[in-house]
Formats: sequence, structure tokens, C-alpha cells
Amino acid sequence: MPSTADTTAQVFEQARPRLRRLAYRMLGSVADAEDAVQDTYLRWRQADRDLIEVPEAWLTTTCTRRCLDLLRAAHRSRVDYVGPWLPEPIMEPLDYGNEAELAASLSTAFLLLLECLTPNERAAFLLREVFDADYADVAAALDKNEAACRQLVARARKHVGGDRSRFEPAPARAGELLDEFLAALQSGDLADLQDLLAEDVELWGDGGGKVIAARNVLHGISDTARFLAGVWKKVWSLCETRRGHFNGGPGLLIWHEGTLHGALSLAADDSGRITGVYIVRNPEKLAHLSEGA
Repeated sequence: MPSTADTTAQVFEQARPRLRRLAYRMLGSVADAEDAVQDTYLRWRQADRDLIEVPEAWLTTTCTRRCLDLLRAAHRSRVDYVGPWLPEPIMEPLDYGNEAELAASLSTAFLLLLECLTPNERAAFLLREVFDADYADVAAALDKNEAACRQLVARARKHVGGDRSRFEPAPARAGELLDEFLAALQSGDLADLQDLLAEDVELWGDGGGKVIAARNVLHGISDTARFLAGVWKKVWSLCETRRGHFNGGPGLLIWHEGTLHGALSLAADDSGRITGVYIVRNPEKLAHLSEGA
């Protein structure tokens, strides 16, 4: 028969993928998500498991609360972050399998939407809307009553729910759009690039103060297209461009002399025009992609 230690580890390992999915969406950081999951495991080992009726619920609650602590600390530290902040890109195998809803909730655009929520709203929304937890489990995780949790989810929906379809292009179209985007950059034709962009397009560049990147979010077709064309001509045309799959969809990985230079992903509206260009250049946020490439 398996030992108590073996059973303890087995129960946790069965829950680990779900905990990692939740923690990353809460925190937007692979390293912080791994820390939250590891802390949950340590607390699980130390807990009196005879008093735990539903291990998965206990683990979800414990991980959520640890994520809330880390998220509050992260929000304080981001006040001093240099330039725009973007979530750390992650490769697909880390996480969600083939479930379309979970894939959509990994997109950079969606994770940025979550940034407008309070930590409790973010946790309640993710547990209920993405992970299908019932309100009793949400209430247990947040140590609140169900009525309060319903209010949290309702407020989150007002901020996030109405815009979600804007950032969920069909997978086939996402791939085609990326191909068209890269072709426009390579052609050097500014008009071709502008034709792909929505009127309200935004460009986010995250260098974290460690490398050169756009210091402010760019808005509109003209500024976005000119910036991209300039970066391509001066830098990216001299690099190796590889297609990758991260944050739930296709993207571009920019390599230079064996070092990952940047990770680019797109968001699109229902018409297929690009509404968001997200470029992560902070080396600390690219380390995980470099290891998985």
C-alpha cells in the first residue's frame, strides 16, 4: 500500500495543473505563480488532512489566498515599474491543454483587462467565470459570504465581461493575422501595415527599465504603424523571427545572436483588425520562453 507521504503528494500533483492555471492568471508571472503553488504544497504537507473533507477545495482556497497576498504586494511594486507593465509570456504546455475558454483567458489583452480589478474582484471573477467554481467555493476561498462574492463577480463583469469577445479571435484567423502582420513589416509598406490596424489600436512595450522599449503606450494607427516600421527597419530585420505559441495563441519570438530579444503578440476585434500589439522585452520576463524554446 502507498505510504501517507505518497498519498499526500499524489493528491497534490493531481491538483497542481489547476492551481498553476489559477495562480498565473491571478499574478501574470510564471515565477510568482510557481511560488504560490509551492507555498500551497508546503501548507498542504503541514495540514491536518483528517480535517479536510474536500482536498481540491482546500488547495484552491489556500492557493487563492496566497495569490491575493502576492498580488497586493505586486501592485505596490508596480508603482515604481519603468514604462508599461505586461504579464510575463508563457508557453502553452505549462498550462491549459486544449480548452478554448482557458486559452482565451491566457491572452495578454485579457490579462491586462484583469489589471483594472481589485485583487478580490480578480480572484472571484477567475474562480467563477473561468474555473466554474460555485459561489460557495468562491466564498470559502475569499473568506466572504456568497452575497458579497456575487457582488464582486458582478462588478468584475462590468469591467471585463463586455469586452471579452474583442480579444478572442478564432484560432485560424489569429494565425492568418500574424502572417499578414509579419508580411506587412517585411514589405516595408506602411500602408499595408496601417490597413491591418484598428482605429483604436494600442501598442504596449515592456522593457522594465532594463532594455530599450516604448516608454509609453502608443495609441492610434499612425503612431503605432510608424513605431513598428521603424523598429523593424533598425532592429528586427537584423534578427531571426520565429513563430511561437504563447499566452493562448500564436506570436513572434525575436532572436538575436542566440538571445531572445522580444516576444510579440496581437489582439484583434471581430472584424479581424489589430486592436493591440504587445511587445515584452524585459529579459527577466523572457527567461521562461528562452528555456522552453
